Amino acid sequence: MEYALLQAVFLPLLLSPLAYIIGRKVGHTAATWFTFGLLLYCTILIITASIGGTYEEHYPWTELFGEFGFMLDGLAAPFAIMIYVLCTILALYSKPYMLHKFHEFFKEQAPKPVYQSDGTVLESVSLEKFVNRQSGVYYALFLVFSMGMLGTVLATNLIEFYIFFEVMLIPAFLLIGFWGDHPRRRVALMFFFWTHVGAVILLLGLLAIGLNVGSFDFADINETDIPPGILLAAAVAIIIGLGVKLAAFGFHIWLPYAHGSAPTPISALLSPAMIGIGAYALFRLIVEFLPQTYADLSIWISIWGVATMFYGGAMALMQDDIKRVFAYSSISQMGYLLFGIGSMSTLGLAGAEMMYISHALGKGLLFMTAGVLIVHVGARHLSKLGGLAGKMPITAVCAFIGALTIMGVPPTSGFMGEWMLFYGVLETALEEGDDLRTLLFALGLVATVLTMSYILWMFKRVFLGKIPENLSKVKDGSWYMLAPMMVLAGFTIVVGIYPDIFLQKIMPYMQGVLGG
Repeated sequence: MEYALLQAVFLPLLLSPLAYIIGRKVGHTAATWFTFGLLLYCTILIITASIGGTYEEHYPWTELFGEFGFMLDGLAAPFAIMIYVLCTILALYSKPYMLHKFHEFFKEQAPKPVYQSDGTVLESVSLEKFVNRQSGVYYALFLVFSMGMLGTVLATNLIEFYIFFEVMLIPAFLLIGFWGDHPRRRVALMFFFWTHVGAVILLLGLLAIGLNVGSFDFADINETDIPPGILLAAAVAIIIGLGVKLAAFGFHIWLPYAHGSAPTPISALLSPAMIGIGAYALFRLIVEFLPQTYADLSIWISIWGVATMFYGGAMALMQDDIKRVFAYSSISQMGYLLFGIGSMSTLGLAGAEMMYISHALGKGLLFMTAGVLIVHVGARHLSKLGGLAGKMPITAVCAFIGALTIMGVPPTSGFMGEWMLFYGVLETALEEGDDLRTLLFALGLVATVLTMSYILWMFKRVFLGKIPENLSKVKDGSWYMLAPMMVLAGFTIVVGIYPDIFLQKIMPYMQGVLGG
């Protein structure tokens, strides 16, 4: 379809004011379905465009930066599909969760009641107007956030990439600041400060490359055109800037606060979709564009990955708040991606991209489980939960499938990603006779035990054992929440059984990047 990617990127941005108007004038339900329908259309455009080989669109821009464009290749297509699949189903999931949130906020911010002459209170009218206004703003920001993430992974120009990279931070900052849990404004500022500083460091690296090459277009970038001293400095700046986005060990401080505080549908986008874009950019900017520098730095990326895996897993074991368990789990999972990116192996790199897909599916399910508990149980601390599998069977099954995905257990998508990743790491270690890489492989396997420990411990404390008396009347969630979870659960099993859905695009790209 002509202009498919242009539509997929810019329609959510251009129609976000309409989402606001629909929410404010017609109501919460209409805004939900409008947002869902728009994102579903855009998702279908992306999936259709990704069928076959590489798909590109290019448009005139400015002489200063060259042209801008969008590209779906073996690297971008899986990222783009997962981002918009998550955005689409979370638009529906948001309906009951955000309604619950808006009602809470109304109680906090409610104006003094207005009385009629007969003494009745007009509070319900005020509540409806409040919810509609909040819904309009929420869905407008949700669409802009979705657009920013997609544009980042489709960009074909360094400056275009940076603009989208920054654009997605602004709605995320506002979504946390407006509707997060206390202290939401402080957490939103922390999120924005860390991620913006990381983005500025990234920009320095991008400018160093673009100015030395004489072009910002991806197609013109050649490592040999950049002086060696500048090349190393630019690569390190890019890796550090993206390390902040990935919340890799040392730059992770903001993530547990942001993901713990954000409204749960946004946590389910921040963690599975947004932070993994840092891995996409490492693939594109370092592995593809700077192959010799990548070869020199790969062992350090692997070491950083293992440290991140251990730190995130150990911290997740110590948490009582379920959303913070999943937040630290996300740090650990980004460690897996770094570990695979540092492998210098086609299988290891392909496994890292498959890990992004499985993390999007598994962690999306787990954060959505947390949202169901917050809305329908009224608790998010593991110490106050237990025995809920009998009361919430659909939620429990979906959470279990999410847990299996994160642990890498067949038949979920997590198994294929983890198997390929570790196979690739070991392959490089044996080929090079590298004892350090062999040690990192062994440590990585130990880290998987940590992953299984915190996931199983969380599941046991929430769904198994004796149910607290005050939760004896709890029921399963709304279908607006359960149906999206069931779609994700089905998707992770389908990808686990038939991984070629994504691998038939990923493998040729990774082979090409490593020269066969």
